[in-house]
Amino acid sequence: MLALIVRFTLLSVAKTMSSVSTMTPSEPPGSPEQRLQKLLAVPGAEPSRVNDLLLLRPEAATEPGEGRGNSHVVFFHGDIQNFQEEMSLQPDGAPWLSWSLEQVALTLGRRFPDRHVWVVRASRMHLHKFSCYVNFVDSNMFGAPEHGPYSADCGSFRHLRALLSHGMQRANLPDPLQPQGGADGVPSGFSLTLVGFSKGCVVLNQVAYELAGARADPDMSHFVKSVSDMYWLDGGHPGGSETWVTNKRVLKELASSRVSLHAHVTPYEVCDPMRAWVGREHALFIKTLEEFGACPSKKLHFEGEPPSIQSHFRVIQEF
Repeated sequence: MLALIVRFTLLSVAKTMSSVSTMTPSEPPGSPEQRLQKLLAVPGAEPSRVNDLLLLRPEAATEPGEGRGNSHVVFFHGDIQNFQEEMSLQPDGAPWLSWSLEQVALTLGRRFPDRHVWVVRASRMHLHKFSCYVNFVDSNMFGAPEHGPYSADCGSFRHLRALLSHGMQRANLPDPLQPQGGADGVPSGFSLTLVGFSKGCVVLNQVAYELAGARADPDMSHFVKSVSDMYWLDGGHPGGSETWVTNKRVLKELASSRVSLHAHVTPYEVCDPMRAWVGREHALFIKTLEEFGACPSKKLHFEGEPPSIQSHFRVIQEF
């Protein structure tokens, strides 16, 4: 598969170790590649908890300080996926360069052309291929999560808010989200769409587990209310359960949150007889949400095709 080779140049000497833009002089003004910016080691809820980010600005926002509204999409990737340069150096990653983080950002930019698109790189890639979102949820070395309730000091909501705030400040976006605080810390018109793919869905699941506590926290509730949509794309991880949320208490809270919920799957995950629990949990996730009055959108993609890793990745294009 052919892949776009994205080249990086330094934004400035002061940001050499922390912020890199993909634009080059030969790229036409306003091109997607010119709007793509890499931000390295962005701190979250604690200075030691950092994630690398990719930011794709909206089509009308190619210069620092410009922006179109304050709508944001945050994407959490799956296994194998990494920055293109790093994937090209790994035997397991090189065949899948079309699904590098840069390529996914550009794909999401076409899906959400009027929003800022953020791709969050997992803080650890075990053996260069197993994504571990330990900054968002307790996980083992292969990325299988151990979900827990909301904590005012750490957890997915706290880390995500601080990560976006620091990322927006470093990217010099106007009217940035503040890392903490009540209504005054959330800019007017700020909205958030969360998208998890494969292993990245563990972050969305942890968000669901934290929802009740976060909504009750006056310092976090306004940020929680800014989440408009959540997309689960073919969720999967190496644990033997909890690939999809099945806890009724958690799903009741999620159903009452007024967040638009979307579940897109492929036979690769939900029709695998060796991991039959994934399909059962997905069906229970949908059924329970509907019983609690939610109307999640749902679709099985590539139903007539044999399960494959190719179709698994393609859901990123088709959802």
